Amino acid sequence: MTSDFVKLEQKQFFRSSYWQKSIALNILLGFVALYFIVVFIALGFSLYPIIFKYFPDQDPLVVASSFLFYWFLADLVMRFFFQKLPLMQVKPLLTLPIKKSKVIHYVLRKSLFSFFNFLPLFAIIPFGIVTVMEGGYDSGKMFTWIVFVVLATLIVNFLNFIIEIKSSESDLSFLPLLVIASILFGLNYFELVQFDTFLAQGVISIVEKPVYLIVPFLVLVGLYFLDFQNLKKQLYLDRSVRTKTMTINSSDLSWTQKFGSSAPFLKLDLRLIWRNKRSRSTVFILVIGLLYGLFFYPNKMYQEWDAMFVFVGVFITGIFMINFGQFIPAWDSSYYKLLMSQNIRYKDYLNSKYTLMMLSALILFILSIPYVYFGWKIILIHFAAMVYNIGVNSHVLLYAGSFNRKKINLDQRAAFNYQGTGAVQWLVGIPLLLLPVLFFYLPYKFINFESGLTFLIILGLLGILFHTKLMRFITAKYQEVKYPMIEAFNQDN
Repeated sequence: MTSDFVKLEQKQFFRSSYWQKSIALNILLGFVALYFIVVFIALGFSLYPIIFKYFPDQDPLVVASSFLFYWFLADLVMRFFFQKLPLMQVKPLLTLPIKKSKVIHYVLRKSLFSFFNFLPLFAIIPFGIVTVMEGGYDSGKMFTWIVFVVLATLIVNFLNFIIEIKSSESDLSFLPLLVIASILFGLNYFELVQFDTFLAQGVISIVEKPVYLIVPFLVLVGLYFLDFQNLKKQLYLDRSVRTKTMTINSSDLSWTQKFGSSAPFLKLDLRLIWRNKRSRSTVFILVIGLLYGLFFYPNKMYQEWDAMFVFVGVFITGIFMINFGQFIPAWDSSYYKLLMSQNIRYKDYLNSKYTLMMLSALILFILSIPYVYFGWKIILIHFAAMVYNIGVNSHVLLYAGSFNRKKINLDQRAAFNYQGTGAVQWLVGIPLLLLPVLFFYLPYKFINFESGLTFLIILGLLGILFHTKLMRFITAKYQEVKYPMIEAFNQDN
């Protein structure tokens, strides 16, 4: 049965309209994975000499075991943000004579092959080899230590899925985990509770008596079956069609009529943003974006890096534009086919997206005015960034949207959800955030600060001035890919 599941997923991947884009993204991620593998191998071979140098009077294995506390804590947080439970299209399988337990076991076992589970091996195995060869450690004890680290890594793997499942209904599900992780780190850092010491003592006890490995093994088995039970409760065909009781608050959006023929689509976008978990995150993240400058502006290290301030200004005034715009028109993917069958003008549909992004940049600039506390230069940078975002980045996002082929599930958890993310979303960040820094830096380097800002403003004003012609070009692109896009959105990914 496992081989059948693998074949089904392979056919789904290669027969979908987005498989080529997925391959491009996987190649990019492959280089990132290769980078981390090299880093971990280098860390593994250099860890023993580093410990011997800075902790000459301590047992290197005890020191390395105490570091595991920080590693497991960071591993859990990183997994929560970037590792999702392996999924497969199970709805069609629920109508077939296939036991649900087999489907769930396949999904859980598939998670064992996650890159997060293999990455520590590239560090602990070289560390074990060097420790045995240079430190004279017993190879059997070192093997026991490596086995413990592997078991603990798998424990973190299944613990992460429990947290994922329990927090899937919350928009800000990452906050409790971050708070708990910060408290544990703080208690250990200020030596109120020395978790690293306790963990090191426990690990050394296991190394001395390998029979104690049964303890982490039983914890691992327990978490596996707890994950199994949690998934089993959700694996019902009628779960997605059962009646939900919802309270809809109707808002007065009559002010949108001022935007003419784009008003109906603008209303649709505003209601979509507020009524769905996934899209609502674009509003919640505004707070994070507005506070982003507090990490840079008070820091003396960045006071002479005006180009960095431009990056921050573009990010602050364009945080909503970037988060919302990179998924145009995938936000409407659930009913895109219906939308395109109506007697509407594509130009009006796209203009509503532009209007929403333009208003967001203007509002965020106004809300960022208190940054004048750090100097008038900051407000000038924000103003130039706002004009650039409205005139240039908004059109870049609209054009990039014509390459979107991945459907978005609006009912899924919003925080750090990468469903519907493709190569377009990864690559579009380059022109959005790096090009304005380059456009500012060149005049700034050869002339002065004011000329760099002036150049950004001129580029933004040119985009606003030629908005009609740019929209005509972008609209033509959308019309060209209209039917491939409809076909792609009809598929589940």
